Amino acid sequence: MQPKVVTAIENGNGELLKIQNKIKGTPISEKTSKIMTEILVNAVEKGEAQWTKLKGYRVAGKTGTASIPVKGQYDSTSTIASFIGYAPADNPKFVMLVILDRPTTSIYAAETAAPLFFGLASDLLRYYGIPPSP
Repeated sequence: MQPKVVTAIENGNGELLKIQNKIKGTPISEKTSKIMTEILVNAVEKGEAQWTKLKGYRVAGKTGTASIPVKGQYDSTSTIASFIGYAPADNPKFVMLVILDRPTTSIYAAETAAPLFFGLASDLLRYYGIPPSP
């Protein structure tokens, strides 16, 4: 889809005019998409942040912990921590990216960004009325 900032605009009469989606192409095949989803589900189920996963939900996601360069070296006490994911993995209702610049409780994304992601994801799944799988 062509990226857009808004889904509708208001005309001079107070009517909402929906902005149509524009398909720009297919960046990856359906087969590749399914393979990547399974890789990302496996990262959630068996990775460093598995303790934060939501029981009963297949979530696809990945942590990221990036060192910050300072004066030609990496700062051993500061990172940029991130978690990106989508849920439910097989029929996504949302995608979310959490980025923490220099988190203070831990330098690792599995201990900072991932719990924040899963807390928000839990709220979103409830909001959308998506029950856990049996």
